[in-house]
Amino acid sequence: MSSRARTLARTSTRAAGALLADLYGAVSSLVNRTLAWTENWLVGAKHARYGLAVTRILLGLTALGLLISNWRTRYYAFGSGSVWNGEAAQPLSDFPQIPLFSIFHRVALNDWSFTILYLALAWLAILVILGWRMKIVLPIFFVAWTSFIEMNDTLGDQGDNMFRITVLALLFADTAGRWSLDARRRADVEKETGPWLRRVWNGEPWVPAWLTNLSHNLVLVAVTAHVCFVYASGALFKAGGAPWQHGYAIYNPLQTVRFGSWPELTDVLTAWAPVVTIISWSSIILQMCFPMMLLWRPTRVIGLFGITSFHVGIAVLMGLPWFSLAMIAIDAIFIRDVTWRYISDRIGGAWRNARADVEGSPRKRRPDRERPSDRAPAAEHISASG
Repeated sequence: MSSRARTLARTSTRAAGALLADLYGAVSSLVNRTLAWTENWLVGAKHARYGLAVTRILLGLTALGLLISNWRTRYYAFGSGSVWNGEAAQPLSDFPQIPLFSIFHRVALNDWSFTILYLALAWLAILVILGWRMKIVLPIFFVAWTSFIEMNDTLGDQGDNMFRITVLALLFADTAGRWSLDARRRADVEKETGPWLRRVWNGEPWVPAWLTNLSHNLVLVAVTAHVCFVYASGALFKAGGAPWQHGYAIYNPLQTVRFGSWPELTDVLTAWAPVVTIISWSSIILQMCFPMMLLWRPTRVIGLFGITSFHVGIAVLMGLPWFSLAMIAIDAIFIRDVTWRYISDRIGGAWRNARADVEGSPRKRRPDRERPSDRAPAAEHISASG
């Protein structure tokens, strides 16, 4: 081999080594930055605090609405009048066989005891809406609600499963950090100088902030993954069926007595075949693309508007309001905190102006107040709260 060839070989080897070293350095830097960003996002601050507050409120309203709407038929649907389905003797669900979740099953045949527990559950739902002592109330509500909703497996739907799993996850998040009685009490405890136990009872933190931040944000990740799996798997399941492939899937259930809640409105909606096809196919596309649409704000807005319209349509046209409200409640975490604050300020401003007009006093503009914890980092746009 000539000296020129040897020089060329050594030069090529060194160049390749330098390129590999640069590539290794770039990959290492990217990995380190990703890990640093992930760590900062998980433990730096709690995200989607307003979104989770809305989720808490709407889930409480879902439970309360279901209990109120079934009040007159509570015995037939869940109590002593439901022995016709055989679940009083042999429950289809495994939950009544677990002592912790069997309280409603034990009193199902006693109308007075069942009614007392029914009213107690409604009261717990109200406390969840108000956000009062959530660290105590929410676990009790979760146990009582699971015990109640699994009384009659025939009446259940997938909304009940989403509700139960989400409430279980919310046990490890700070759902009362905003728009709650707990949040108001925590604001006052900063001025309190009493005994430590009293301050803790009134809301003073006693667990390290990084640990509560980690738990809270991991709940966001888990709920986001769960929602994405549900929507994507639902879309794939639909795409495998002939009614969805041929574009007439929504026509059949809307023509039944059980799901055709508004026959006149249903007839108008399904009168033109192209509209039926567009709605059927668009629901598949929207559900399939929803996880990717969350990554960019413009597409996220479109996705949330579309999926909310989808659930509103199910609530109105198919008579499933509590299923739809539960899903809308869970989707609330994908709306940024700045948007929720803007909505709150607009509603509050309109209320203050209306009150000032009624009282004849001059209008006062309330200055915007921003909490340091409300300032979301730019990376939050690709998170569950962004």
